[in-house]
Amino acid sequence: MTQLDTFPGFGEHAPLDVSPGTLTFAAQAARGRTFRTALDAFAETAAAVGFCSHPIRLNGSSMTIDTTTGVVVSEYHGADAPMGQLYRPCGNRRADVCPACSRIYARDTFAMIRSGLLGGKTVPETVAQNPLVFATLTAPSFGHVHGTRPKNGHKAGGTCRPYDRTKTCPHGRSMSCMRVHTDTDPIVGSPLCWDCYDFTTAVVWQWHAPELWRRFTIALRRALASYLGLTDSQLRDVCSVQYAKVAEYQARGLVHFHALIRLDGPDGPGSPAPVDGTTLAGLIEQAARGVRLDVPPVDGADVPRVLAFGTQLDVRTVRTGLPGTAAHSDVEDARTSDTLVPEQVAGYLAKYATKSTNVDPASPRPHLARLTRECRRLADRAATACRPDGYEPEEDEDGCVCGTCIDSPYRLLAKWAHMLGFRGHFSTKSRRYSVTLGRLRAARARYARLKAQAERDGQPLDVTDLERRLLADDEETTLVVQGSWTYAGTGWSTNGEKELAEAAAARAREYAQWKAAQNRPGQPA
Repeated sequence: MTQLDTFPGFGEHAPLDVSPGTLTFAAQAARGRTFRTALDAFAETAAAVGFCSHPIRLNGSSMTIDTTTGVVVSEYHGADAPMGQLYRPCGNRRADVCPACSRIYARDTFAMIRSGLLGGKTVPETVAQNPLVFATLTAPSFGHVHGTRPKNGHKAGGTCRPYDRTKTCPHGRSMSCMRVHTDTDPIVGSPLCWDCYDFTTAVVWQWHAPELWRRFTIALRRALASYLGLTDSQLRDVCSVQYAKVAEYQARGLVHFHALIRLDGPDGPGSPAPVDGTTLAGLIEQAARGVRLDVPPVDGADVPRVLAFGTQLDVRTVRTGLPGTAAHSDVEDARTSDTLVPEQVAGYLAKYATKSTNVDPASPRPHLARLTRECRRLADRAATACRPDGYEPEEDEDGCVCGTCIDSPYRLLAKWAHMLGFRGHFSTKSRRYSVTLGRLRAARARYARLKAQAERDGQPLDVTDLERRLLADDEETTLVVQGSWTYAGTGWSTNGEKELAEAAAARAREYAQWKAAQNRPGQPA
């Protein structure tokens, strides 16, 4: 591959991929201004929000005050902005909602995970010597579903379910499927028999999945303490378990958890751990398979359940933490994969964190729409569990006649129906794994202020010890910002503005990929 000196997507020969009528928005929004003025105003605003698809529009003003003197250093009024309002990025993590903001979220997630792998951003680089395991915990089966199957070493191309065609379920439907599905096939993830599939338990499992993960972390620490012959309280003085986890939706609409689990010594990141990565992988698998969670029934007509993770667990050692081993382990063990590289795993997790439920409100996949309806149905059942047969509630009643249904854990399921019942965070970490996402966002805002101040002073930005200053706990400044802002709306004023912003965001992603390819080791100059 030959490197190029200039990005091929730059210049008049590479226009943005937009429809012919897109630029008419400028003429519509000009309001007495020239086309060029309106276009420049949009370009400046779109760049300021990172080409967000659904920016937040605000009206108001703010002022910067020096607390030592009480002097107003500067004032900002939304009406003076290029488009007459202050625009702020939406910050949505989902790539199908806002590609630009989800990319920033993925970059922050990558930085957060990578710093816990290799150090940096307040984490010592010696953390790269600690044992590290990559684990995937899945949901159990609630019935047979259609799916893509591997073939000849490829992830897809195989027959869906090549079993005996005469075998049927209790409802008389065939338990085989001889079709070859692709990822875009809407039938992927849907049940072979809709009557056999346990949608109710699937939603209940999804609702309690965050608690299952919490129970797993407790079980892992107890398994580690037992292996070392210690009590739970004594384990804290010997080692600590740190992790970064993301949740990803499977095609069937249920989440599974991908986690990087690191074992630190008594002095935190970088200190020697008492067991190696291979042993840690075995303890992780033991803990995951042993987790159980008793949950109450939805109502009187339902049954209590015992929830667990699925049998398909993937636990692989990334680093053994043994002296002389590199970034990934070369120990010959069933759980050890010499193809797992820490930075690649960080990239995988960052990508997973921006995936959505794939529930398209306009044309949802049938089984995902069914899960959404099941969430609302179970919420209604939980809210009216005490209602006797034939009871007709008043118009202002919510259906509960006992006053205790509000305590039901399933009452809020309808609120999370758009997430198919999953109420957890998609990207989480333990306290001492690495830097927080909030701290990274604060560092970005601090960098923007420093850059703006340097431009006002007509001086280049001082990059001396820049990362430490950006990530410092307390910013050394006497300036405070006081503002009064009101919400004016969400989104661009016209579809043309939105299309142009998304096209620019796509071109920015292409440039980032091109730049990464140029800097990739092994590429000829």
